[in-house]
Formats: sequence, structure tokens, C-alpha cells
Amino acid sequence: MTKTTFRVVIFGAGSIGCYLGGRLLSAGVDVIMVGRPGMREVLQANPLVVTDYEGFSFRSQLAENRYVTSAEAAREADLVLVTVKSAATSEAGKQLAPWVPAGIPVVSLQNGISNASHLQEAMPEANVLAGMVPFNVLQQQPGHFHQGTEGHLMAEQHPSFDPALPWFDKAGLPLEPRSDIESVMWSKLLLNLNNPVNALSGVPLLDELSQRDFRRCLALAQRETLQLLKTAGIPTVKLTGLPMNLIPPLMSTPDWLFTRLAKQMLTIDPVARSSMWEDLQAGRPTEIDWINGEVVKLAERLGKDAPVNRKLVELMHERENQPRTWNAGELLTALQGSRAGSIT
Repeated sequence: MTKTTFRVVIFGAGSIGCYLGGRLLSAGVDVIMVGRPGMREVLQANPLVVTDYEGFSFRSQLAENRYVTSAEAAREADLVLVTVKSAATSEAGKQLAPWVPAGIPVVSLQNGISNASHLQEAMPEANVLAGMVPFNVLQQQPGHFHQGTEGHLMAEQHPSFDPALPWFDKAGLPLEPRSDIESVMWSKLLLNLNNPVNALSGVPLLDELSQRDFRRCLALAQRETLQLLKTAGIPTVKLTGLPMNLIPPLMSTPDWLFTRLAKQMLTIDPVARSSMWEDLQAGRPTEIDWINGEVVKLAERLGKDAPVNRKLVELMHERENQPRTWNAGELLTALQGSRAGSIT
């Protein structure tokens, strides 16, 4: 039976965290968001608004205790969701460790592969679980967070998490427990390999994916990653309408065919952008080292190379320091040129 009240603390509440918080608030969950003073000021001056591409809309003027800046808020949590950027994961764990009650699930809903393990290292007594957010969220106006792509949440299967599941259902955010979370995270990362392509393009996701040469850039990065995963013995799982190994061929198809086929497997709002593009606009370091960089690390562990993903890491770090947009042909040429030392 669902508890009458259920407290969720969202630590690192930026775009993803505020969106999840708003959805859960709409279902009557007792939500406390923890984040930066700047976001707190935004939500004191503006209502929290969450919308999605299917027409969902929720608005709430938050009480002061709904968005705070101290991890102490986790002391009475039934569930903690961690949504900080990857570079802040260890620090988040250190801040949460003194406050999270014993046995309470702490779920990493972050990009990349290794954040849950870094959280566990920082808070060794905690019950840390890995999770995955498949969709993009963009802050369109101050306090307005919009889900622009489809997908449902997944998290590592554990009995401690079961009481939370009905609340996510009620919020219209169904969360699927998984026993194969490593495969889930690598499969999500295969989709996230588009983040730097989108950020470098400077255009919305739908516009970027409507251009074949940008899609071919993504396909190069995905093929390289799939080969490494095969070598490592890590299976993938189906997160869209197609199995992961069929997505690179789809990305390489002519525009007219891609448009027809993609409608059957993926819904993207015209305003959707990648979180990496949003980081660039805010002047923040991106998560490139925790996305394409994870592929490079996997290759190194296997004694291989990942030249395409390595090049994307390099280009994104350059972009963090020097504004530039790439057209599709330029980026494709750069990535194809990186493959001289490609894995075989």
C-alpha cells in the first residue's frame, strides 16, 4: 500500500532535478529540492513550471522550504535522488553522508557510467543505486523546465526502492526497476553520444538530427562504442523502437528515409536541446569526460583506441574555452579524419 506521505529529497536540483521535483509535487509527494543559491533565487522570484512534449503542465509557487541549499534536508527522506553534474558527484556524496538515514535508497540519476560507484565511495554506509533518465529537459524560461524527448526512468532493482514506485506512477513518471543496470547505462550512453554533436552544432536536437551528416557523426561514435562493448562482453538493451546495434545504420540513412523511420521510434520536441548545449550557454564545464570520455576509458582498459569519441572529447574541451559552431560537413570531416588509428 502507498504511504499517505512520502518525502523525496532531490540533491543537485538543476534542470533535471527541478523537472522531476515538479512532476512528483504534482502527485502530492513531499518534495524538497537542494541546489545552488542561484536556482533558489530563481524559484523564489518565479513559479516552478514543468511541461512536456505531450502537453503535461504543472505550476506551483514554491514555499521557501521546498528549495534549500543544505544537504541536511535529507535527514528525514524516504528517498534521495542525486542529479548533480558528474564532476560534483563525490562532493555530493560527502555532503549527504552525515544526513541520509540508514537503508534509505540514494539513486544516482546522472549521465555516464561511474557516478553511482563514486557516490558509494563517498558515502560507504549508504544504500546507493544506479539509475537512468532517458529524456532531455531544458530550462526555457526562469523556473520553467520542459521535457522535450520521450522515455521512462529506470533504476537498479532493490527492495528498498519498491515503496517509491507507486509515487512515480502517480506522477506520470513510471520508473522501471532493472537487474541489468550496467547494460541500461551503457545503452543510454550510446544515445548520449549525440550530446557533443548537438552542442557543437548549436541547433535544436530536431534540426541537428534532420541533417544526415550530423547523424553520420553520431553513427561513427556509436559504432565505435558498440564494437568496444562487444569486445568487453557488455550487452546492450533496447531503449527506443530499435535495438541499439541498428541505430547507427538508421542514423546513416538519407534524410527522407530517416524522417519516415524515426517517427516510429523517437519523439523529439522542436525546442529540445542537449544538456551539454545548455551547459555551454551557462558557461559551465560540460560532462563530456563522463559521456564520450567513458568510451575512451573503456577502450584504454581493453588496450584499444576510440579515436572518434576521443576527438569529440577534444573538440568539446576546445569549445568550452572558445565559442564556435560546426556545420555538419565540417564536423563529419574532422571525425572521419580522426579514424586513422581506429580500432579494428
